[in-house]
Amino acid sequence: MPYGSDSAQGDHRHMGEEESAYEDPTMIDYRSIITLEPGKRGGKPCIRGLRITVQDVLGWLASGMVMDEILADYPELTREDLLACLAFAADREKHAAWVKAA
Repeated sequence: MPYGSDSAQGDHRHMGEEESAYEDPTMIDYRSIITLEPGKRGGKPCIRGLRITVQDVLGWLASGMVMDEILADYPELTREDLLACLAFAADREKHAAWVKAA
């Protein structure tokens, strides 16, 4: 999936308007929160350029941590950041396709 470049941040990239099928008005718009930087965390989607990935947050939530615990352990994060991770994952899931092996 291509990502739009944010020239003010150099290699720092944000989800571009044209790349996402984000249409659900009830979900947070993650495109200004989830960033990609080729040299950071292997180019994985991160939160606001921090070294915390969407995968980190999803893993913490999947292991049973609640948002308040994550926010207490990582005060640099906001509730909006965590919701952006969920919205990003939901949007990617919309575009996932299963291919059955022959």
